[in-house]
Amino acid sequence: MWNALQVSEPGETIDLDITDVAHGGVFVARHEGRVVFVPDAIPGERVRARLADATKASFWRAEALEVLDASPHRQPHAWRQADIDVPPEDRPGGADFGHIVLEHQRDLKLRVLQDALHRFGGLDVPAGIRSAEELAAVDELLGSDAVDGLRWRTRVSLHVDDAGRVGPYAARSHRVIPVDDLPLATADVEHAALALPGGEPGRIDLVQPADGRVRVLPRPEKTRDASPRRGRGGPRTQPHAPRRSAEVVIERVGDRDFRVDAEGFWQVHRHAASALTSLVDSSLRELAAGGQVLDPDAWHLDLYGGVGLFAATLGDLGGASTRVTSVESDARATEHAGENLAEWVGARAETGRVDRWLARLVAEASAAERERLSRGVVLLDPPRAGAGREVVQSVVELAPVAVVYVACDPVALARDLGTFRAAGYETARVDALDLFPNSHHVEAVAVLTRPGVDG
Repeated sequence: MWNALQVSEPGETIDLDITDVAHGGVFVARHEGRVVFVPDAIPGERVRARLADATKASFWRAEALEVLDASPHRQPHAWRQADIDVPPEDRPGGADFGHIVLEHQRDLKLRVLQDALHRFGGLDVPAGIRSAEELAAVDELLGSDAVDGLRWRTRVSLHVDDAGRVGPYAARSHRVIPVDDLPLATADVEHAALALPGGEPGRIDLVQPADGRVRVLPRPEKTRDASPRRGRGGPRTQPHAPRRSAEVVIERVGDRDFRVDAEGFWQVHRHAASALTSLVDSSLRELAAGGQVLDPDAWHLDLYGGVGLFAATLGDLGGASTRVTSVESDARATEHAGENLAEWVGARAETGRVDRWLARLVAEASAAERERLSRGVVLLDPPRAGAGREVVQSVVELAPVAVVYVACDPVALARDLGTFRAAGYETARVDALDLFPNSHHVEAVAVLTRPGVDG
């Protein structure tokens, strides 16, 4: 047992045996009984590490300096400048699993997901993980330069410091690191990024939509939103910040086009939208077990709906008369959703905060509307923090026949699924998608049903 009187200081070097992976791209070790979180390691390794934070009673943080006993799953880092022989303070962030062979990355992500479901949701359900390419109807609109796990980012945000230097932030830092390459970005995005001359302090976003042309979008510090919608794609300006006239670009999923602002939210992996819609589609078809997949006369909801990607998926399943409402807090996204959903006569796109919109619906829905909602499907695609108890309880109050939950954070997903479970909704399985290869991030889709209710 560790001695409570022992004092360790940041900068002290210790040798650690790595025993597990934790949520957030870090790995677990113990030093004299105390948990130590370490990035850039792999379970089964022994590493030499430097203490970065030894002030907390419950755990410490350290930085891996050297691998003393390497895992067979270790590879040269996918991003050379982030490899273990580079000083920790000079390693760029964004590829924190790049030192692990791709297949084992997915094993670790699945382990994190299953642990979160068990510990935070009280769930023991089957879970599996697949790549975007396995599920997407792949149409190489952006060329054939992809290597497995690389060249998938069609959206990249770089930062400009006060000295005019352009680059990503160093890992776990807000210090700009100039880099020689961007191996997760598409070749065209990388080329445009490395050619940037600098600019005003703030951020520069690079976006490559379906037409293949890279847009460079400077975001000076005075209009920068430090809290993007979900941490997995396009930024949004603050409500009171001056908004430039936004360019509208076209993104394509299968044979369907979606209008979206160049600076608006869209999935960063070039096959992510196709993969996610394919998974939602197949999950609902399996739920229907050969019958009507979606009742077009029911009332379906797409919450946190963005530009209508999943509302369109529901519309395709239900047919031309499908009644579906997309709810999104960003007015520009809602405007695009209205256009993107125009072919369905029963589709609506509404601007509003989901929690408030749902609370109003629960309070005001007529008996006929509640009956239609009870035959409908609710799709949730919340930000990283999850939907939260209030939204989940409102959805439960509407009693839909099924809920489809698309999540980008395992812990938030697990908590919300636990809340649904307490209210009588069951999760048969969770399907994970590796939409962010060489990083710790993972997407997941869960379908929830009420026992005894036919789909």
